[in-house]
Amino acid sequence: MEFTITLLNFVYAIFGAILTIVFMVIGYAVFDKITPFDTSRQLAEKNTAVGIVVGSIFVGLGVAVGLVIGLGLN
Repeated sequence: MEFTITLLNFVYAIFGAILTIVFMVIGYAVFDKITPFDTSRQLAEKNTAVGIVVGSIFVGLGVAVGLVIGLGLN
C-alpha cells in the first residue's frame, strides 16, 4: 500500500515537471512574439539584459506553474 502511494506521487511529480517545462516553453514563445526584437538572436549575441529577463521569466513561470500543478495533483 505504501509503495503504491509513493509510486503514484512519483508519477505525479514527473507529470508535473513535464507540464511545467511545456508551459515554460510556451511562455518563452509568447515573450518572443510580443517583444519587438528577436530574443534568440539577442541571447546569441550575449545581451545580458535579455538574458536576465528570460531567466526571470523561466524562474517565475517555473515556480508559479510548478506550485499550481503540484498542489493540484496531490
